[in-house]
Amino acid sequence: MQKHNRHRIRNLSLLVVSAVVLWLLHGLAETALRDTARLSGWLLFGMIVFLAAYNVRKKLPFLPLGSSAAWLQFHIYVGLLTAVVFGLHIGWRLPNGGLETLLASLYGIVFVSGVAGLALSRSLAKRLTTRGNEVMFERIPVYRKRIASEVETIVLTSLDTSESTAIAQFYAERLRPYFSVTRNFWHHLLQSNRPRFALLSEMKAYHRFLNDDERLVMLDLEDRVAAKDDLDYQHTLQATLKYWLFVHIPITYALVAFAVFHLMLVSSFAGGAW
Repeated sequence: MQKHNRHRIRNLSLLVVSAVVLWLLHGLAETALRDTARLSGWLLFGMIVFLAAYNVRKKLPFLPLGSSAAWLQFHIYVGLLTAVVFGLHIGWRLPNGGLETLLASLYGIVFVSGVAGLALSRSLAKRLTTRGNEVMFERIPVYRKRIASEVETIVLTSLDTSESTAIAQFYAERLRPYFSVTRNFWHHLLQSNRPRFALLSEMKAYHRFLNDDERLVMLDLEDRVAAKDDLDYQHTLQATLKYWLFVHIPITYALVAFAVFHLMLVSSFAGGAW
């Protein structure tokens, strides 16, 4: 942990130093009457292409291009540094015109989704180990169906062994919808156990309508409710870690495409020395 913290402090220090150096170089270039917009634009474009290449690197792990962990670190800190370069490029002002506004909006979405993804990956990855057993995301529907099937078997068995329909009635009204699909996405994401405790409290309160044998059945069902809730928790966190990329990556490619068009447009009208 201490080694990891030292690396993070070192990387953040390099990030700050790089930002200050870029700021100073930009000021010197302006003093020398250089075309700072073009210089910063090409630098920003190169950084964005490098960031987009990380996704390509993940799809080609067999190529000797360095470890994925190293690429991730460069991706994080180069991505953060683009905020400074972007600010220098637009002169720390609101963009003018349709294309500039579109490019700025795309960049903003990519940057914010990247920072959000970084925060989520750090926090949710730790939370995944706190509840239930870690399972493969693709296997979660299988386990959910298995639990639902077990619950249905327990309820049907109770009908065969008891003249009362109290368990079956409670199952039809409250439990069948609960076990049918993933529930309480936002509560799980926000680390709230309120729906879980509410349903379990309702089940415990229902004990007064049951005989001794039915209470044992209800206790068994309560265990299945808790197991299903843990599974939903795993699904919510793993889905969030997966699906934020469906925003970040496509918008990144759109940004690269429009940036190429922007560079071609600017280059076709540009002249003079850099």
